[in-house]
Amino acid sequence: MQETPKGSRLHIAIFGRRNAGKSSLINALTSQDIALVSAVPGTTTDPVYKAMEILPIGPVMIIDTAGIDDVGDLGLLRVERTMQVLNKADLAVVVIEPEQGVTEFEQELVKDIRKRGIPIAAVVNKSDFISIASDILAKWGALLDLPLSSISAKSGQGIEELKRLIITLAPDNWEGPPVIGDLVSPGDTVVLVVPIDLAAPKGRLILPQVQTIRDLLDNDACAVVVKERELKEALEGLKSPPRMVVTDSQEFMKVGADTPPGVMLTSFSILMARHKGDLETLVTGAKAIEALQPGDKVLVSEGCTHHRQADDIGRVKIPRWLRQAVGGELEFEWFSGSTFPPDLKKYKLIVHCGACMLNRREMLYRLAMAREAGVPIVNYGLLIAQVHGILYRALEPFPLARMILED
Repeated sequence: MQETPKGSRLHIAIFGRRNAGKSSLINALTSQDIALVSAVPGTTTDPVYKAMEILPIGPVMIIDTAGIDDVGDLGLLRVERTMQVLNKADLAVVVIEPEQGVTEFEQELVKDIRKRGIPIAAVVNKSDFISIASDILAKWGALLDLPLSSISAKSGQGIEELKRLIITLAPDNWEGPPVIGDLVSPGDTVVLVVPIDLAAPKGRLILPQVQTIRDLLDNDACAVVVKERELKEALEGLKSPPRMVVTDSQEFMKVGADTPPGVMLTSFSILMARHKGDLETLVTGAKAIEALQPGDKVLVSEGCTHHRQADDIGRVKIPRWLRQAVGGELEFEWFSGSTFPPDLKKYKLIVHCGACMLNRREMLYRLAMAREAGVPIVNYGLLIAQVHGILYRALEPFPLARMILED
């Protein structure tokens, strides 16, 4: 349960005013004292993440947030960070403080949540301290247009019922399409090309590679893992051609040359583009590279921070390939971490990482922001395939996305 990646968990965010008992509710849901609890309003200052498991959903990420009624300059920053959590939340729990009831804070919060299509569970906390009559609950529920239940994070009353409600409200499609499982049949062989170089983490594989292997095994397919130099020999050693070859994007040219016609070829990054986001939108972004002109401004965005290598893909290789593609200098800006720049209209292209550390909802939010700003967006793998002239072949498993390049 602890080893399930953050980006592969259902994200459940807890919202409410200061001192509504959000942190106490986190502790009650997880059966652990993992969130700092105090009678002083505003104890939680930044979003706090806790991994747990709620069956039958499986691994989830619970997010504790600062109060939506925080005050002062720092308070406004905390509220802003709280609202940013909506960009990654798959399900929201709104906690109401019983002494004040439903106020404009809760009403505006619920409006914002509904705008994003996020399922909502709403509870009135502290039933061990204040008993709320059923008619008052109904009145408050009517203000939010939500059914309300009374709970006590302190005594545990209503916590199991809230867990069952969370299970009921959890969206069916929050995980998105499979990584690769729907592209293979039981008994198929898929060759995975995994370079081991200075950028490879010591003693392990990177997350997209691990997820692809697991999805193949879950679907009764055979995964053959090789380095790029051993691909040709591995293919010759198979009794029959594999269903597909999946490569690290940076080895597209060599792997494409060694993969015979008739064997589908794609990359881990392209698989993740579909699994975590919207492949068609990102392919459209790849095609837009052709329209770039010298002097254009390009944003390179990464969903996490990592140790930079001398020949870092985001800082060095992609800028070099794009300059070669446009035949001149481009203006690059880099942005990394869990937030996304608010002003995107100044860019001609957004280049995003594979999003392995982001959940699907947050990546879809970023794609929506780019579309709203009218700026094409592409991920690393699709860009690499495009600038090396191999994207059309790499999209063979995805005919709808391939049609975009034919237009």
